[in-house]
Amino acid sequence: MRRVLVLAPHADDEVLGVGGAMARWASAGHRVQVAVVTRGGPPLFTDAEEDACRAEAREAHARLGVAETRFLDLPAAGLDSLPQRELNACLGEVLGEARPDELYIPFLGDLHLDHQAVFRAALVAARPNRTGYPRRLYAYETLSETNWNAPALTPAFQPNHFVDISLFLEAKLEAMALYRSQVRPAPSERSLQALRALATLRGATVGLGAAEAFITIRTVL
Repeated sequence: MRRVLVLAPHADDEVLGVGGAMARWASAGHRVQVAVVTRGGPPLFTDAEEDACRAEAREAHARLGVAETRFLDLPAAGLDSLPQRELNACLGEVLGEARPDELYIPFLGDLHLDHQAVFRAALVAARPNRTGYPRRLYAYETLSETNWNAPALTPAFQPNHFVDISLFLEAKLEAMALYRSQVRPAPSERSLQALRALATLRGATVGLGAAEAFITIRTVL
């Protein structure tokens, strides 16, 4: 059994970027965990809205077969205001408890500063100088964040690792549909149609019916 951990800056990032792979790994008997790093709060979100979103996350994760969901309660849209060492320590604690063999994190080039902060802190937490560090580390793409960066100024998402989700695309879409407060009608990037199109495109580039694409950060075999 492999231990898989997905770090999501915000609830739904994990389904957008890794939903199909999570369903695939869970169906194969691997232990899949998700850590949602932030919690929305006033004035951007009411407590009721955040509680509803977390209930949706639990529903979505159950659909994908996620074994454990953790909510870390750091401030949404405010990670850049935290001392970096505090975020590093928080994610280090999560990794120390989860002890993942495989870790998925947001992409450094994402537009949202929370995504960038989680990426950097995850690299610190996953350093290969401690016992039980993750041997496989990948960055995922998040529609509405990864695609809005400026490639001439920031890193471009150029995937080199693909996971076949042909048999799990419908599970991913069903899980995203459970995020009723987050999903949007087409042509929004957070629509089910956009997610299906991206999976089809990523699959077509490597001869598959549907895929999720990642950038390999490190593998140790």
